[in-house]
Amino acid sequence: MTRINASHAPLPTANIFGGPDALGGNSLIHADVNSAALITHPASGSGHQVPEATLERDPGMPASTWRLRSDAWEYLRFAVKRLALAGEGEDALAQDGEVPRSLRALETIEMYWAGFGQRYVAAIGELLEAGDYKTALDRIGRVVNRLRADISDEPREEFMDAEERAERVGDADPRPRFEVLVVDETTEAERDATRAEGLRLRSAADTFIYEFVIVPSADDAVAAILTNPNILACVVRPGFTEHTRQRLSRDLAESVQIARSEVAPGSAPERTSLASVQRVLGLADTLIALRPELDLYLMAGAHIEELAGATTRRFRRIFRREDQLELHLTLLRRVSHLFDTPFFTAIQDHARRPVGVFHALPIARGGSVVSSRWIRDLADFYGLNLLLAETSATSGGLDSLLAPVRTLKKAQELAARAYGAKHTFFVTNGTSTANKIVHQALVSPNEVVMVDRNCHKSHHHAVMLTGARPAYLEAYPLNEFAFYGAVPISRIKQMLLDYRAAGRLDEVRMLTLTNSTFDGIVYDPERVMAECLAIKPDLVFLWDEAWFAFGAFHPVTRRRTAMASAQRLEQRLTTDAHAIAYREQQARLFDAEGNPASDAVWLHERLIPAPTSRVRVYATQSTHKTLTALRQGSMIHVYDQDWGREAEEPFHEAYMTHTSTSPNYQILASLDIGRRQVELEGFDLVQRQLDLATSLAQAISRHPLLRRTFRVLTAHDLIPEENREVGRPMPLRDGLSTMWEAWRTDEFVIDPSRITIEISRTGVDGDTFKHEHLMDRYGIQVNKTSRNTALFMTNIGTSRSAIAYLIEVLVKLAEKFEDTHTQRDPDHTRAITEAIDLPMPPLPDFSSFSDGYATDGVLPDGDMRAAFFRGQRRKYVEHVLPDVLWARVAAGAKPVSAGFVTPYPPGFPVLVPGQVITPEILAFMRVLDTREIHGYDPVRGYRVLLEETPAVES
Repeated sequence: MTRINASHAPLPTANIFGGPDALGGNSLIHADVNSAALITHPASGSGHQVPEATLERDPGMPASTWRLRSDAWEYLRFAVKRLALAGEGEDALAQDGEVPRSLRALETIEMYWAGFGQRYVAAIGELLEAGDYKTALDRIGRVVNRLRADISDEPREEFMDAEERAERVGDADPRPRFEVLVVDETTEAERDATRAEGLRLRSAADTFIYEFVIVPSADDAVAAILTNPNILACVVRPGFTEHTRQRLSRDLAESVQIARSEVAPGSAPERTSLASVQRVLGLADTLIALRPELDLYLMAGAHIEELAGATTRRFRRIFRREDQLELHLTLLRRVSHLFDTPFFTAIQDHARRPVGVFHALPIARGGSVVSSRWIRDLADFYGLNLLLAETSATSGGLDSLLAPVRTLKKAQELAARAYGAKHTFFVTNGTSTANKIVHQALVSPNEVVMVDRNCHKSHHHAVMLTGARPAYLEAYPLNEFAFYGAVPISRIKQMLLDYRAAGRLDEVRMLTLTNSTFDGIVYDPERVMAECLAIKPDLVFLWDEAWFAFGAFHPVTRRRTAMASAQRLEQRLTTDAHAIAYREQQARLFDAEGNPASDAVWLHERLIPAPTSRVRVYATQSTHKTLTALRQGSMIHVYDQDWGREAEEPFHEAYMTHTSTSPNYQILASLDIGRRQVELEGFDLVQRQLDLATSLAQAISRHPLLRRTFRVLTAHDLIPEENREVGRPMPLRDGLSTMWEAWRTDEFVIDPSRITIEISRTGVDGDTFKHEHLMDRYGIQVNKTSRNTALFMTNIGTSRSAIAYLIEVLVKLAEKFEDTHTQRDPDHTRAITEAIDLPMPPLPDFSSFSDGYATDGVLPDGDMRAAFFRGQRRKYVEHVLPDVLWARVAAGAKPVSAGFVTPYPPGFPVLVPGQVITPEILAFMRVLDTREIHGYDPVRGYRVLLEETPAVES
């Protein structure tokens, strides 16, 4: 008999977060020779055991547990089906080392998922050992069907008695399912009793169904919520142990260690003499930090009163063990709160309600459409519900966006909870408008706004509208790829120090940065804000997170979102350890007379803000770009300690200034239901998104033809060495723990969901590659290209099939390009290659404001508003063709731009009103291959302010 060794000892180095795809024929997991399974080969004699060959870990195909688990079960089904149906014998099983490896990996994984479990895997192993392949195939098929169709066999049915089987709900039950983690050291019989009790309490009237995942230790609890996105609640019983007895993979073990180290022991304000209570508090703080969407419950017996006094902030409720029914009802009730979409539900109710329309909006209720002989196809295409839901706040029945008091107010409060904000506001005309709202609310004329030179044009327009003076910060250039990176913290600090030295620090009001950038470069907002507040304790921050809304729903990416960073910074400022560290640093930064040390000292130190600093943080997000929402659906998130005192009234005034009195209710409804989605399954969706992007990058890097044609740009290409510490080119490719470490320590990191490939060897520029090859020929849509790069982005809607199709298209294009190069005349090929290899002109920095608009000629800020409005008057402006302008500049003239000149995408201006036009800017514009350039007329040229006209007051 063939022994497959699916024993109860899991594989010591099961690579739960990494490893190649089993269906591709490689190993699912990494096993060294010492831990390899032992296989008995009948042909070699009884008892002769041969260790498996060492399996080298493939460093490039990431597999989060959802994928590893799915692939392992799929492979088992494929392999056992051959044995059960094709008649292949024991030799085939013995020769397939993937079967025991998959079983051992699953025995570790299934501990952290409800529905089947470790005993189920072990039982399949025993069936295979006994040669009962058909029964094993049936058991495996049930798991695969559940994974594919999201339906559930009840957990461990083969271990249930007749009464339990009679109570089970059918496979086709359509009710949404979630899982509940129970942390307690229990026996197998106690775990079965807990699950049976959950089944007994289940009712046909319940809206949702849940199942228990029961783990014995704090380590296992952290592992479960890192690997199983279906867990929405956790019940902690004080009897748990600290450390796991599972032999976890290196990556998972390191991830658990990092997660548990994130929360310092004893940092909580509550104090208790009970060590068991401290253990409970520590675990609760860790789980909340990792997945704040989880609801935590405590189930205890002794000392329940003292526990209640110390744990209120962490646990929603405390139960005694006999309160199983109350726990059951609470779990269902709480998930119903997450499921609630007050505004979307109100829209549905309105659409179903018969009304008579004696109001505006002829399209409402379909009145002007369904009776028309000419536009009925509008209803055919979009559906009648779109028309039935069209209405206005003034018609009654639905809440008003400008003065919400019911469903919209509640929907925005739920969104604030989901994103970790103190307040959230819906915006129906994009993040461009959201940015203008925040600028107007927080900035007054002649105040200085430090702003990334390469931020979206809406920030530049907002500064102009408010009358603030922009002080432009320069991002590091990536000249080889014709786009910019991000602004190093050293440059931000230096500018603040320059304003302090000039006696103008009080004029600096706000810092605005883009996180993440269009190309996926992500800041460390907590560090940026902390070091800036150390120089100016009342600085306000606006983070443009147009492309980073999804970041709030993954334990690693969340730490670099504005809201999570603000919350951590606020908590840190209140600790005794922070106060001590601040006092110690002040002794190094100031001498005995209170004079500051040199700028070099301030730039070298990682500055610590005063405990009295104010945390005032705003984030704008294009929800529609990365999460589920209709086009132009955006949000503003607020974490401002001075909101009520300083910002609330001006914010509402700015909100009314820029928000339509006729907002699109369908956009608002989509924001509401999109919030439901990310609270209930955001972690799962974002993890898949990151994995698929990394798979794409690895497929391009490993495919012989693709890597000859394309090059995936990594952190080594996009981030200067001095701005990163971990040093890995693509950290997630090495596992979650490596990515986590980089996101904890590096100044900049790359969003793994954004893959930039360098395409010089194709022989075409980025714009041609995008339009003529990807879009026109194969329907592949990409958002951004540069002269020699193309940016591919995964999102929460990306599928593995879509990734496979893209790879297929890239292979076809690579073959086409290679064939073209082969057939071309060598001299022609050489000429094209030399043309492609010509270096791009250096990316231009902001030159300066002209003398007429610069504030003092020393610091970089200027009066852009005055220049803009002068540029709106025809008598003060001339149009100059590029060659003529070039000649003027070469002769020593300093022409001044009359308006914004903005290539789109990416959408940041190369010129702003009042800026001096330099040779570097003209050289860059001359070779720019973007088809759409706002503010530039290809027939008449640049708009330039007439030289003889003096500047005027704004």
